[in-house]
Amino acid sequence: MRKKQLVSLVLTVSMVWGLLSGCGGGFSGGTEASGSPKGGKTEAAGNAAGDKKSGEYDLTLYTINTTDADFPNWLANVEAATGLKINAIAAPTDSDTRQQKITTILSTGDASVDILEINDEMSASFKNSGWLEGLNDTVMTEDIRDEFPQGYVEDMITDKNGQIIGVPGYSGYLAFWVNQEIMDKAGITALDTKEDFMAYMKAASGNGTYGYGGSWEKTYVFNEIAQFVNMFGGDYLDWTNPANKEAIQFMKDMVKDGYTPVDQIADKYEQMNPKFNDGKYGCLFMWGLGTDYEKAGMLGPDKLHMAMVPKFSDQRYIFTDSWSYVLNKSSKNKDAAVKFLQYMAGEEGMKASYEAFDRYPARKDVAEKVVPDTDAAKEMYSRYAGECEVKGRPMLPQTMEFISAMGTIFQSCMKDEITVDEFCKKAQEYVETYNK
Repeated sequence: MRKKQLVSLVLTVSMVWGLLSGCGGGFSGGTEASGSPKGGKTEAAGNAAGDKKSGEYDLTLYTINTTDADFPNWLANVEAATGLKINAIAAPTDSDTRQQKITTILSTGDASVDILEINDEMSASFKNSGWLEGLNDTVMTEDIRDEFPQGYVEDMITDKNGQIIGVPGYSGYLAFWVNQEIMDKAGITALDTKEDFMAYMKAASGNGTYGYGGSWEKTYVFNEIAQFVNMFGGDYLDWTNPANKEAIQFMKDMVKDGYTPVDQIADKYEQMNPKFNDGKYGCLFMWGLGTDYEKAGMLGPDKLHMAMVPKFSDQRYIFTDSWSYVLNKSSKNKDAAVKFLQYMAGEEGMKASYEAFDRYPARKDVAEKVVPDTDAAKEMYSRYAGECEVKGRPMLPQTMEFISAMGTIFQSCMKDEITVDEFCKKAQEYVETYNK
């Protein structure tokens, strides 16, 4: 990437990120919506371990977890296990401010921070920038990386030279959720195939209830467009693929046939979840473990619960998201930083994060060992890992612009302002425009 493009990237993401808030990058439903990482309260450098001078630390960690009640214990655990003294700096809670600060640290060669936590949107923007250290030979060695979701690793944290630039901190699936009460009332016993899905759409829709509900606000709908494209066997970054067109036509037909409401183009997860609790939707895709449903007394096998993703084509597909630990290439403390990352990529580090932050382990072998069988998500998360092709969401270097542009034309298509063919043509133009 040329210097001019890097400067443009810094300025662009700083401006555009202000449009988005909430989960991970705000729009995409990645993390805060799933109840995983929590942002820090402070926006300036400060440490969670005390007021030691910077020279007394082995490395500095820029983290989103400092306001979690268990953070001090987690930090003490990591320091004891690694023998490292860690200066923890609280990343800003506000996603716009956080994005700007991390972009500035990395783009200017600031060596004051060694390890940073970044989300998928930042990974897509930064992984080919030259700002991050490759970890193939030190941390994400073959025996370790094979235990992570391969599609996610390839899609989200592998650069153009094949170097893995991050250690995923957890797995958070875009799970398929169903309303068992509506299924029972409709007489539907399986949602395994496209035919099952369509039978459910027809049986569950009517009298103010819809078979499918979505978060179709323009900066959120990206998740579901990509999910349906995958389910039809398409390629989100190639809109000449006939399967992509089939997926969009399918979504548009759901609106036309009354199986999903067009007015949900205004809905983010905050608006969609209460409607799901109230029995408006028969099924949907949603990040996280169903915290909102549990609070409403609606989480359970006879009410709202995760289910296996229907198989529309030759494979079942599901997305996972994460925040990843990355190593600043300008770091002067790389030996200590690598030691920290090795711990976080290992069984004990993932167990510590699971216990402190409720972060479901990104490594499937670790999850099987450390997550108790009483965990409501364990069975389905294990099935997702074993039965689905787990992928990272398709993002381009100019992530924010791409997602917003795609959401805008999707809404226009659902409102019959443009045709499916016109959507696909514009989508391909956006892929070419923002993949720079």
